[in-house]
Amino acid sequence: MDDYRISGKKLKDLMEVLSREADLYAPVKKNDVALFKRIDSVSDINLDYRNTDVPSKNIVFPQTETIFSYTLDKDQKIEPPPVYRESIVFGIRPCDAHAMSILDSVFRDDFKDPYFLDKRKKLTLIGLSCDLPGASCFCTSLSGGPGNKTHLDMLFTRTGDDFFVEVVTEKGKAVIEKAKDLFKKATDKLKKQKDGNIKKAEALIKRNIAVDGIKQKLDKLFDSELWKELSQKCMGCSICTYLCPTCHCFDIQDEKTLEKGRRVRVWDSCAFPEYTLHASGHNPRPARMNRLRNRVYHKYSYYPDNFDMIACVGCGRCIEKCPVNIDLLDVLKKVKEAVK
Repeated sequence: MDDYRISGKKLKDLMEVLSREADLYAPVKKNDVALFKRIDSVSDINLDYRNTDVPSKNIVFPQTETIFSYTLDKDQKIEPPPVYRESIVFGIRPCDAHAMSILDSVFRDDFKDPYFLDKRKKLTLIGLSCDLPGASCFCTSLSGGPGNKTHLDMLFTRTGDDFFVEVVTEKGKAVIEKAKDLFKKATDKLKKQKDGNIKKAEALIKRNIAVDGIKQKLDKLFDSELWKELSQKCMGCSICTYLCPTCHCFDIQDEKTLEKGRRVRVWDSCAFPEYTLHASGHNPRPARMNRLRNRVYHKYSYYPDNFDMIACVGCGRCIEKCPVNIDLLDVLKKVKEAVK
């Protein structure tokens, strides 16, 4: 498909156009935390970030989501959740778009999750290339990169005061059609500048790991003392899973009063001891080492077994935000060293 250019000065005009026909989500800063929110005013959009602190998965997999609600009056009504509109995410990094495709595998598997799939079907992903990756990023180790457009509908890359725009899918083409006057065809010179910027960004990613063979090594380490050693400083706070763009554990809860109630889905985490606690009182993952081990196995062993892909995109959030500095790359390197 064709490549385009848009002036940085016209970016707000584009956001205005897009927000008229769809719910627009973009990065904002709230109490120094960068996250994606539905935009009421385009002046709230803040593109001054390496990556959002909170991943964009909450757009299609909200932290708290009403499945249905009901009233217990004489009519006893059951009300379904609201019908979601078409939505556009602007400014998503390529790693988080990659994560969306990993979540697709779970919610489209044996049981088709209608709540996730309805929102996902109506979602257009407009990416923003990384021009300054973080110190904990390792996306290039997992088939990603600062300018990877594989899982996007469009990709914007900064080129000075302009943006180089790559249209990837028909959804991306539809965005161009909505705002034709704002875009111009990109020149070969601008494309070379874009390619150069991406290479510079890739060169800034200093951390990496060869992931081939990690699953086979994990198969031999389930009962290793390594997990006890690695879990010594883990607090079980679960920030690594809550800020992970591919973690998808959830709980279902019922809330009611005398006259009404609702069923809600809420994020949960395998880092919590209650997550696997049986009604009998037995817990198959009683210690922190069991739970830390499960997190690593889930991403690098169980998920490849089930879906033939690793459930990690190298965004580095779990490394950067861990309060006790547990480093996933160090864990994986120790796994590789443990089996010679």
